[in-house]
Amino acid sequence: MKPEQISRLGLIAGNGRFPFLLLDAARAQGVQVVVAAIKEETEPEMDARAEEDPGIRVHWLSLGELSRLIETFHQEGVNRAVMAGQVKHKQIFSSIRPDWRLAKLLLNLRTRNTDMLLGAVAKVLSDEGIELISSTAYLEPLLARPGVLTARAPTHEEEQDLAYGRQVAAALAGFDIGQTVVVAGQACVAVEAMEGTDATIERAGALLGTLEADGEASTLERKLSVVKVAKPAQDMRFDVPVIGSNTIETMRRAGATCLSIDAGRTLIFDLETIRELAAAAGIAIIAV
Repeated sequence: MKPEQISRLGLIAGNGRFPFLLLDAARAQGVQVVVAAIKEETEPEMDARAEEDPGIRVHWLSLGELSRLIETFHQEGVNRAVMAGQVKHKQIFSSIRPDWRLAKLLLNLRTRNTDMLLGAVAKVLSDEGIELISSTAYLEPLLARPGVLTARAPTHEEEQDLAYGRQVAAALAGFDIGQTVVVAGQACVAVEAMEGTDATIERAGALLGTLEADGEASTLERKLSVVKVAKPAQDMRFDVPVIGSNTIETMRRAGATCLSIDAGRTLIFDLETIRELAAAAGIAIIAV
């Protein structure tokens, strides 16, 4: 079923702007949206949006309440749903208090990586008559197009770092560990695990002493290159790579000068603002 054919959509909302962008896109097509807002993650602004728009209904759930999520969607007549917004990995694996249904699901997992867990949740939803659709279904214009996306292209030295970084990131993503690596001088400085992209970049800057401290930028010559990739078998229903202005600001503070992302499989939020920030910081961005 195409997105425009859905009359009522379930939105499982994590943190950040992603859920709001998807909400706007769905409402622009006249789709009523039932938001399952995660208490530990979703911005409080979601309630205000529902007050402004009668086509939006919000239900607040804790992260471990899988049974309640299903009951809510059934009561609201939802049979198509989408996941949008980050749920911190450490929340998924250490902070939740699972209900009986989620506890049973966790007990039966071979491994507890993100794909395995979210894939199992998608299967439970499907068994209950709720199809999880691509998180980019309403946002395809925001997917990165191939080529250089900024005023300047990567230098020869940066290209060498990026080529090496893509090899490392592809291997890392293949094991569903993380999707971001930071490289300097064709050496791997930091790899992403549960901390997320921005924290990985900050850690790389701290390790090499390039992280801006107390408002004073480092004068070291060593520059960092960042590579963020989709998984080799990326399931577009969840955990799709996303970059926004926070990513660029974090790179600037960490002394990173170049970013590589996957074309067609990475969402870019507010490209024009990103271009302006990147130009001001001398950062090159390329989608391959």
